[in-house]
Amino acid sequence: MTTATRDRIGRLLDEYDSWLAVERGLAPNSLSAYRRDLRRYAAYLRARDITDPRGVDEGVVVAYVNTLEQARDDDGNARFARASIARALVAVRSFHRFCVDEGLVATDPSEEVGAPRVPQGIPKALTEPEVEALLGAVTGDGPRALRDRAILETLYAAGLRISELVGLDREDVDLVGGLLRVLGKGSKERIVPIGRTARAVVESYLTAGRPDLERPRVRTRADGEAVFLNARGGRLTRQGCWKIVRDAGERVGLASRLSPHVLRHSCATHMLEHGADIRVLQELLGHASLSTTQVYTKVSPERLRAVYDRAHPRARAT
Repeated sequence: MTTATRDRIGRLLDEYDSWLAVERGLAPNSLSAYRRDLRRYAAYLRARDITDPRGVDEGVVVAYVNTLEQARDDDGNARFARASIARALVAVRSFHRFCVDEGLVATDPSEEVGAPRVPQGIPKALTEPEVEALLGAVTGDGPRALRDRAILETLYAAGLRISELVGLDREDVDLVGGLLRVLGKGSKERIVPIGRTARAVVESYLTAGRPDLERPRVRTRADGEAVFLNARGGRLTRQGCWKIVRDAGERVGLASRLSPHVLRHSCATHMLEHGADIRVLQELLGHASLSTTQVYTKVSPERLRAVYDRAHPRARAT
């Protein structure tokens, strides 16, 4: 295979990367995932001497998916989870649609290729008493304690992703109105409310905690305006924020129940249980599709039975 051939594939992927970043406005993490999946796909095509998108038909895409499904590690375990394969196929489809739109091919060979079925799990929300325990896990009045309580309260009150929380700047917080301006996936902005409890905790942190975390060297930098600061005065990272949540969970015996989105899941689940409209919840969470929000409407058989017993006029008839 010549260098020119390799460069043609590389140029197409570079053009596609630019399209994802500029036209679709994908976040860096999403861009990295697409790039990783498509470099693997390109390597598969090159190994089969396919050097042009016009040389790809449906059979090639099906064979690629089968290759991912059959890949095994040294212990004989599947190398790729079903969710990873489904995501890889999304990237392949998007690339081929891009090629169609650019006039490089007439049809999309991946259009009819089915992705492996990925079981849709119910978000593992905490119970309300468990959330109360988690929110009360941080004690003390030092700057870090004030910050950590504000983080936990805000994640639960506003249903934020951790990346959205650490991305907040001071100008994004309106404590008088009880509102946050959030930059979500795809750089989409939304306004979300926070309740009185969270507002009070955040205000305490901003007035009595954050000033002690500031450092002169970062005040002129972009992260100097961050709401949540680390011990060095810079913007708190996602990893640092997740460690704060996990440490709080360990203090109250909830470590095994936690995930980076646990308070977001719990916020959504509890709001629905208390009667929130699902379309309002969609706006609050920043979901592009209502189907993403609908996963929270799933209920356990026990809760279904309890609601049925309370609501059906003949449920308890003897």
